[in-house]
Amino acid sequence: MSPCPGISQAPHLHLAELTASQFLDIWRHFDADGNGYIEGKELENFFQELESARKGAGVDSKKDNLGDKMKEFMHKYDKNADGKIEMAELAQILPTEENFLLCFRQHVGSSSEFMEAWRRYDTDRSGYIEANELKGFLSDLLKKANRPYDEPKLQEYTQTILRMFDMNGDGKLGLSEMSRLLPVQENFLLKFQGMKLSSDEFNAIFAFYDKDGNGFIDENELDALLKDLYEKNKKEMNIQQLTNYRKSIMNLSDGGKLYRKELEMVLCNEPPM
Repeated sequence: MSPCPGISQAPHLHLAELTASQFLDIWRHFDADGNGYIEGKELENFFQELESARKGAGVDSKKDNLGDKMKEFMHKYDKNADGKIEMAELAQILPTEENFLLCFRQHVGSSSEFMEAWRRYDTDRSGYIEANELKGFLSDLLKKANRPYDEPKLQEYTQTILRMFDMNGDGKLGLSEMSRLLPVQENFLLKFQGMKLSSDEFNAIFAFYDKDGNGFIDENELDALLKDLYEKNKKEMNIQQLTNYRKSIMNLSDGGKLYRKELEMVLCNEPPM
């Protein structure tokens, strides 16, 4: 296995001393399939390399076997006891100063709140949150959390968030990139992985559900669209999930009117340009 950036290449670091960027390097290395969890073999690889780094640093002198240590680690960090680790659970190892994830969760914990925040900060309706918009978002978040900051620190935080979540390095965050801040179970956008539409497919579907050609669909039309999309992809979705997804997506709407561009951000391979 290739060495993990931030652990085996920097074994002198205690986990509690990791910066947000080092933490993300570790996360990306071990969440190999990008599903938002470190689980199964990924989790074994993570833990083995973590123990190796600790021994190299002389940090851990316990003689317990690897299995016992892994159980202890999971008990400490796997808060919902599902046998796998999501980003926010592992982020508990970050120092408070660096931990934007937990700060975010306190104020935007659900997908509905997230979509409301997205509409508020994507001020130019570009389908992206650019650096200046992200700066405003973080400023408000820090105020809500009663966390003091100055302009240089705000700039540093903005760059760190971009570093953590700007997967394609274009200096701005698409909806799916920004949604990585959410708990995995709340990140309904992950549910559309493997179901993303091409532009042609999206245009055909939107035209089908926008019966009167007025350029938007309403809540009932979205409900039908989501049901059909799931059936077409042979994916199961119960009524509660459907209701939650519909509500979250409708938070992108304008007075109950969901326009093409907003829905495109959720269902297409790439955010609209």
